[in-house]
Amino acid sequence: MDCIVHKVGDVPDSIVQAAIDMMEREEGCRVVEITIRWTDNPDEYGITLVFETVLFQRIRQITGYLVGDLNRFNNAKAQEARDRVKHTT
Repeated sequence: MDCIVHKVGDVPDSIVQAAIDMMEREEGCRVVEITIRWTDNPDEYGITLVFETVLFQRIRQITGYLVGDLNRFNNAKAQEARDRVKHTT
């Protein structure tokens, strides 16, 4: 295990590793921290995971095409994109 592990009691390392492996397969990214705690049901554990940060690229719809950046645009199209009103939430 190459992540930070917080666990209660005598939770076997095999349970911890199985939880990490399952979630990495399902989510498609690496677990960097896991917390395992008792629940009201003695046959279950509560698990909280922290995944690695995944960088994303902003996607814009310009002239009907989805693009991530403007490096393939000519000067006029790049200027048009810069002149657009930016809306924030």
